[in-house]
Amino acid sequence: MRIAMVGTRGVPARYGGFETAVEEVGRRLADRGHSVVVYCRTAGDDGERLEQHLGMDLVHLPAARKRSLETLSHTALSVAHLVRHRTDAAIVFNAANSPLLPLLRAARIPVATHVDGLEWKRAKWGPVGQRYYRIAESMAVRWSDALIADAQGIADYYRREFAAPTTLLSYGAPLIEPGADRLAELGLTPGGYHLVVARFEPENHVDVIVEGYTRSSATKPLVVVGSAPYSDAYTARVHAAADERVRFLGGVWDQVQLDQLYASAYTYLHGHSVGGTNPSLLRAIGAGAAVLAYDVDFNREVVAESGRYFANPADVAALVDATEADPEGVVKSGLRARELAEHYSWDDVAAGYEQLALTLARREFPSRRPRGRRLSVQPPEPFRVPAPRSEPADEEDAVVVRFRRAQ
Repeated sequence: MRIAMVGTRGVPARYGGFETAVEEVGRRLADRGHSVVVYCRTAGDDGERLEQHLGMDLVHLPAARKRSLETLSHTALSVAHLVRHRTDAAIVFNAANSPLLPLLRAARIPVATHVDGLEWKRAKWGPVGQRYYRIAESMAVRWSDALIADAQGIADYYRREFAAPTTLLSYGAPLIEPGADRLAELGLTPGGYHLVVARFEPENHVDVIVEGYTRSSATKPLVVVGSAPYSDAYTARVHAAADERVRFLGGVWDQVQLDQLYASAYTYLHGHSVGGTNPSLLRAIGAGAAVLAYDVDFNREVVAESGRYFANPADVAALVDATEADPEGVVKSGLRARELAEHYSWDDVAAGYEQLALTLARREFPSRRPRGRRLSVQPPEPFRVPAPRSEPADEEDAVVVRFRRAQ
């Protein structure tokens, strides 16, 4: 088959989960004899543009240098190119690109849309952007031949909101044993620190983690990897919550060193709440890290009973103190996390994409899709992200939370 992958920054993967998925899936599809075309964004300062990467053919096209237009502008150019260079199936990543789906349908190119997480819940988009994402979800349901969800929680959301079926294709969790020789460059030792790896965005709760840590009696430092490309105010808030035990490394782009940070952390604190299955969390469990995670369905789906969960700074403080007092429990959690990571295989994920592409190419999908109308006016309760609280919830609040989850 000839398969196109559209809507990401492209490969080589240097940015996030979509790009990693394209690289890991695309290379495996190419190894199986398929012709894989990946559309890549260009920038003015790009160096040499590869024509191929790991067996995939690359098409480089520009994008508007404005956050709100970057993704859609690049995908528009990609779709224009794709309708002139037809493929048997197209995989479009990100529901934000769904206004362009009718063009692919008009060209009779079968298309599946990877809808990602609940982007309309991200504060960085503002009211207009959030409204756009809500509309884009509806358009993805209406105009895609198939939908891809990377977490069961996302699949449940689309079935509940739109009565729309999805194909569940998660990410792979790399099983890594990278050593620890690069830690000395950062002044760190194995097992001697707690770790956070995240972009500084409200939905990732870095501020909650840092504030909670500073309330704790921890003797091991908190190492924070990441930055905020769009929010100086939030970055300032995170830094203001820190004390002298918190170390901010900024972005760490050396993958070997970053893997060593994961593998040698005493605990890994994960605050992501709206993005579905998170590649950083998968990398952490693949490294055998003991995980303290923000308490939402997506994280529990991955970490299960191997993790411990928090909802506010007080929870973080209590968990950090508890783990430092229980090194044996931390080791057991890390071993169990690595066992869970074995269920997230890129080979299995690629096989799922191959089967979906074959279904698209053969047009073995329902001729009538759901109309994209929401079955509920309000956002569904189980996916609301509670505002961080400085104190633990009282029993009445806990009952409400349990009731919502039971729904």
